[in-house]
Amino acid sequence: MTTLCSQHELTATKEALEQVEKAYPNLYEKLLHVVHLTRNLHFRYQYMGCLILDEDPGQHAPNMVYDSVMNLYKTEVHRLKIDEHYEVIKDTLKSYQGIGFANISQLILGRPAESLVGGSSIK
Repeated sequence: MTTLCSQHELTATKEALEQVEKAYPNLYEKLLHVVHLTRNLHFRYQYMGCLILDEDPGQHAPNMVYDSVMNLYKTEVHRLKIDEHYEVIKDTLKSYQGIGFANISQLILGRPAESLVGGSSIK
């Protein structure tokens, strides 16, 4: 999925994520863990975002993945979702999902906002 976004949108998202990190460091660590796991398993960031926001992942769900791997992944997402401050992450992601979960994930991973300006085809 190609997502176009401005530097202003990316910067605002980065600042919101930094505020979450400062206010809820344990929650942010869980989110970072899920993003790293998504990246290392080569799952789509859109799939991750749908699971976190309780949306139907539809075509973004991974194909031909062992049940044990899917169970591990879903367990880690569930650990994030049972955190007492989970609503903070959910609200933040919903507020900025227009820039795409791939861009949000890249910001979480430490990429500068200016490097993501324009079109993105990261899944």
